[in-house]
Formats: sequence, structure tokens, C-alpha cells
Amino acid sequence: MNSILQRIYDWSEVWALLIPLSVLYFHPKQPSYLKPVVLYLWLALVLNLMADIIGDFYDHLPLWMQSNTPLYNLHSMVRFACFAAFFAGLKQPFFSGIRKALAWISILLVLLNFGFNENFFNTELLSGNLLTLEAYVLLVYCLLYYLSQLKSDVENIASGADFWITTGLCVYVVINFFVFLFYVPMANVDRGNLADKMWSVHNLAYILFCAFLAKAFYVSARPQFTV
Repeated sequence: MNSILQRIYDWSEVWALLIPLSVLYFHPKQPSYLKPVVLYLWLALVLNLMADIIGDFYDHLPLWMQSNTPLYNLHSMVRFACFAAFFAGLKQPFFSGIRKALAWISILLVLLNFGFNENFFNTELLSGNLLTLEAYVLLVYCLLYYLSQLKSDVENIASGADFWITTGLCVYVVINFFVFLFYVPMANVDRGNLADKMWSVHNLAYILFCAFLAKAFYVSARPQFTV
């Protein structure tokens, strides 16, 4: 029984995405600024499904398909691109220059990392540098969002879908920053125990993240964006 529950939990990266997607199915009319988030959900569903299938059935696949770590690296880049586009689409009047600079600096650092330090197609370990950088920059994006809302004197900051998406993303990256930072060192020490337990923390954060996204889609579909 415990093994079945653990297998279900291990697949939470897939079924958690169905929570916001189910809300989106019943409330398909969403503001245009949410399009990058919707795109992320569908791309993440495909990438996570492929990653979990490879993780569980790798021994039935050709040798070149037996590692899912490049998919996690690609997922990280997709998540960053989609949510950077989401924040850009909000067109907040403050800190726009900082957000643009962060995007270009992040792209440069990723290119340097995979050009001189890590191998994007490493079949043994995912890129801890990439995931940690992504979490850090997205956290800065979230903080800039909150600061911009405060400077704009928004009366009810929690009234829009953008707040719930930002808060869910903030929860996800805050929890996972240290998971990403220490995952590779822990995997090198004891991949079968410590690293797996750390990734279980990631999965819990991902479920919470998806729940916040579902809340955002529900809020945005209500009249006058009230809560």
C-alpha cells in the first residue's frame, strides 16, 4: 500500500498540473496576460509526463532515451521563459528596466554555464546551477511584483489572478531554492536516499504551486475579478 501511495506521489509532477488545467477547462475565457501561464501548463504536462515515463520505464527504452535529466533542464528553461513573459505582460509601471536586465543577464549566465561548466545533456544529474538560478531570478521577479503593487497603491492586492500566480510561484521558488542548490551535492553523496527525499519536498511545493494557479484561473473568471 505504501509503495502505491509513494508511486502516486512521485507522479505528482504530472497529476498536479491537472488541477489548474481542470479549472481552465471549465473557465476557458482568461485574460490575455495569462496566456504564458496557460502555455507553461501544457508544456509542463508534456515534459513531466515524458520525464516520469522515462524514470519508471527506462529499462524498456533505447539507451539514448533512458535519462530524463535533459527534460528537467528544458522544463526549467521553459518555466523561466513563460513566467518572465507573464510578468512582462502585466506592464507594471515600476521596475520594468530591472526585469528586462534580469532576463538578459539570466540568458547570458545560462549560456556561459552550459558553454563552459555543465553539460545540458548530462544523463546522470540535472543542472543544479540552472535550477538554482531560475529559482533565484523568479523570486526577484515576485518581489518586484509585490513592490510595484505597493508603489501603485493597489487597494486590494489579492483581487486579481496575477496576485495568486505570483504568490504560488513565490512559494514554489522559496521552498525549492535550497533543494535545487543542494540537490546535486546530495545526489553525489547518496542519490538513493537524501536526494530522493529532497525531491519529495520539491513535489510537495509543486502541488501547492499548481493549487495557486488553479485559484488564479478561478478568480480571473469571476465577475469584476473579485474574491
